[in-house]
Amino acid sequence: MAELNARITVEAGKMGGKPCIRGLRFTVYDLASYLASGMTEDEILREFPYLEKEDFQAVYEFFASIPERMSVLEAARG
Repeated sequence: MAELNARITVEAGKMGGKPCIRGLRFTVYDLASYLASGMTEDEILREFPYLEKEDFQAVYEFFASIPERMSVLEAARG
């Protein structure tokens, strides 16, 4: 997988080693799930004030870097 955006961190002991946003206990998959459910960026920022607007771009770049032949579930396993 391509190099991660600096806002995306992976720590073995945190959230099962899944990619997180800025070391928070909030995974890129959590953010993607909220977006997929229909929440807007502004709604998510109101619900989770510790997130920043730039975090969305990092998550978009993260998912754009997954090769087409690799599923999101395979990427989650790292």
